[in-house]
Amino acid sequence: MLQFLWKYVDELVGKGLEMSVMAKFFFYSALTLVPISLPLAILLASLITFGNFGERYELLAMKAAGISLIKIMRPLVFFVCGLVATSFYFQNVVGPIAQANLGTLIISMKQKSPELDIPEGVFYTTITDYNLKVEKKDRRTGMLYDVLIYNMKDGFENAHIIYADSGRMEMTADKQHLWLHLYSGDLFENLKSQNMKSDNVPYRRESFREKHMIIEFDSDFNMADASIMSNQSSAKNMKSLQVSIDSMKIIGDSVGRQYYLEMSEGVFRSPYGLSKEDTIKIKEANIRNYNIDSLYNIAPLMQKQKIISGAAGRVENLASDLTFKSYTMEGNDYSMRKHEIEWHKKITISLSCLVFFFIGAPLGGIIRKGGLGMPVIVSVLLFIVYYIIDNTGYKMARDGKWIVWMGVWTSTAVLAPLGTFLTYKSNKDSVVLNADAYMNWFRRIVGIRSVRHLFKKEVIIDDPDYNRIPADLEALTADCRMYASKNRLTKAPNYFRLWMSAEKDDEMIAINGKLEALVEEMSNTKSAALLNALNNYPIIPVSAHVRPFHIYWLNLAAGIIFPVGLFFYFRIWRSASGWPKIWSVS
Repeated sequence: MLQFLWKYVDELVGKGLEMSVMAKFFFYSALTLVPISLPLAILLASLITFGNFGERYELLAMKAAGISLIKIMRPLVFFVCGLVATSFYFQNVVGPIAQANLGTLIISMKQKSPELDIPEGVFYTTITDYNLKVEKKDRRTGMLYDVLIYNMKDGFENAHIIYADSGRMEMTADKQHLWLHLYSGDLFENLKSQNMKSDNVPYRRESFREKHMIIEFDSDFNMADASIMSNQSSAKNMKSLQVSIDSMKIIGDSVGRQYYLEMSEGVFRSPYGLSKEDTIKIKEANIRNYNIDSLYNIAPLMQKQKIISGAAGRVENLASDLTFKSYTMEGNDYSMRKHEIEWHKKITISLSCLVFFFIGAPLGGIIRKGGLGMPVIVSVLLFIVYYIIDNTGYKMARDGKWIVWMGVWTSTAVLAPLGTFLTYKSNKDSVVLNADAYMNWFRRIVGIRSVRHLFKKEVIIDDPDYNRIPADLEALTADCRMYASKNRLTKAPNYFRLWMSAEKDDEMIAINGKLEALVEEMSNTKSAALLNALNNYPIIPVSAHVRPFHIYWLNLAAGIIFPVGLFFYFRIWRSASGWPKIWSVS
């Protein structure tokens, strides 16, 4: 709304518009902004609602009760579908009427004369055919001092000049004229029309003590004819738009065919400028090759100049004719594209309500933040992305660079898969927007080791068997030493064998199982020192020293792409060389 007001601030300020006119302007402006505001409102409302559900664990409770996200959203989907139908009806019925009335009102405000407020020391040119200058004025009494008036109804060269010591100006009761009272002044006017070559022109000078003038100045607000907006695409419903599109297609085709016939029968006819007899003679002479330049070279100088000037004249005429015809066709095509865009936008803006709901509802369940903080930021960012894509597609379609339907439907085609993806991920309780999940993935790729975070438990059911655990740790240490020496983990692995391996390391999986079982048992201790020692035990990625990926073809691709393979090679070597730390910690 603020942007809309800033756009038309020149038509609102200084016109002395009545409150009823301003009320109509704001009312129609609000109606035109409803279709674009409704998708944003649905996005924000769905984000806040499902964000509150997630933040207060209500969504988790419903899912725990066996109710999926789709079932939770089902009543709201029907409600949003009703809003989609309402939005479409509004755009197809109410919107065109509001656009027509708003456009007529804006044109009327532009034609409205500004409020009469003559400044001091400068010429006031708002009154038609008059320039006024007042050196000083008394706002309390309304008196004007040192008044200079140029009456230019007969042109600038024959202006009537009036100078008065003082004066007073007021509006007539019908607000159609200005009543000007001047005191102690002179009037100058030419008695003969003057032009630039005139040296001495007789003039008349009139001195007066008091002079009264009536100047036409329509300060009343008059509504323009409503039919002025009848050809605007925004002021038509879908049926009228389709009729206009069909009419413009027929007009464009008929005009294009006519232009084609004119050009084919005119300058582009072959052969050009030859009569039927000349054509027969050329055919009978059986002339296959002839040099036009040789004919031009043997012509006299005057003939050459005549040929060149004639050719240049024909080219200029042809260029101007083609330019005019291209403007005619481009204007028709531009108007037709505008109508087609408006036809499609009545559907896309309505569907955007449903698209934004399927983005906002699952996104609110994923981020689990309600209130007016995070949802407002996310909704505004998403709407800005939508607006940029939609505006780009609109301009491309309007200028004819893209097909109309492709440009208008681009924003929907981009955001609809996003809504489907977020709905699927939220229904599966995915961590698609969980930063920790992406950090863990990055750590696995780079090879950063994960650490344990064990804390003292408040309730312990089974205490650790401190008599058995030392022997198990010794056995685990022996297994680790044997594994490290047998597999030579401290040495560089074979580069080519690394990418061909597809088997699991069962021995390492068994060692990891023993380690995790011991850590789980010892985590039931009440000793803080033992818990700190357990946090130093590494988390073993059982396949990190064997291959970078579980999928065989990804391993081959990483090995073939040498820089990528080299990175994973050193990462695996580093991971493998760290296994002896297990038994050293033990």
